Amino acid sequence: MRSPVTGIAALVVLLAVLIVGYSSVFTVDMTEQALVVRLGEPIRVVTEPGLNFKAPFIDTVIPIDKRILDLENPSQEVIASDQKRLVVDAFARYRIKNALRFYQSVGTIQAANLQLTTLLNASLRRVLGEVTFIQVVRDEREALMGRIRDQLDREADGYGIQVVDVRIRRADLPEQNSQAVYQRMQTERQREAAEFRAQGGQKAQEIRSNADREATVIVAEANSTAERVRGEGDGERNRLFAEAYGKDQDFFAFYRSMSAYENGLKSNDTRFLLRPDSEFFKFFSSASGKPPAPNGSAPASAASAAPAQAAAPKP
Repeated sequence: MRSPVTGIAALVVLLAVLIVGYSSVFTVDMTEQALVVRLGEPIRVVTEPGLNFKAPFIDTVIPIDKRILDLENPSQEVIASDQKRLVVDAFARYRIKNALRFYQSVGTIQAANLQLTTLLNASLRRVLGEVTFIQVVRDEREALMGRIRDQLDREADGYGIQVVDVRIRRADLPEQNSQAVYQRMQTERQREAAEFRAQGGQKAQEIRSNADREATVIVAEANSTAERVRGEGDGERNRLFAEAYGKDQDFFAFYRSMSAYENGLKSNDTRFLLRPDSEFFKFFSSASGKPPAPNGSAPASAASAAPAQAAAPKP
């Protein structure tokens, strides 16, 4: 039968083995790389994920992120080559490509961010200071971001860092300069609008003048044509009247008298101050238009009836 001391010793040995075994292994996550340091001196870098071994108690494992990291840079004021001041808001993306150099140079991600911020601001000032405001804002923005990234990548290589991308989120004039530019742009647009309105008014006046002149010419030509046609019509009418008069003078006289009666005896006024034996009423005395006989009674009665017919209203 084993003694209690033997069991305790075995338990202690097992516990020691477990402790030594636990301190001899470590795991590397897929998003990390591990730097193994022995007594303050780095001995190796593990980049593949999985289970790994180290010397117990004397080796220290320092995990280092191998994902792409963000660097948010605060807005900086930069002077372009045309002496215009720009407020630039940029950011960068980087990853740690050499864990040993990274550990020896900066040590932590927070320290790396501080160092990269300084380098990024310097690169922004160097690159943007060589170009104009228009090139930064519109013409060469993509190429300028590539130049800044390349410069920052070269400078960050000494820290074991690879710069993946640099982007300028915003590049604009300071607020006071922006207001002055907007005011100048507004004034320029107002001047252009006033010029366009003046040109439009001048063009409209020219069009109206041409239209009035053409209308005057057209109306004059129309009046001339109307007068000519009217004259031709009057001449034709007179010719027809002359022909009719030549063919039957009595009928022509009768027709002229009927027209005179129609025009003179209106429905609203049938009063005439004429003698009953006037030439105008000759057809009222006799259907043939001949004057009545001196001693005849019938013509006298017809003549006496003429004023009554003339005074009667026309139906």
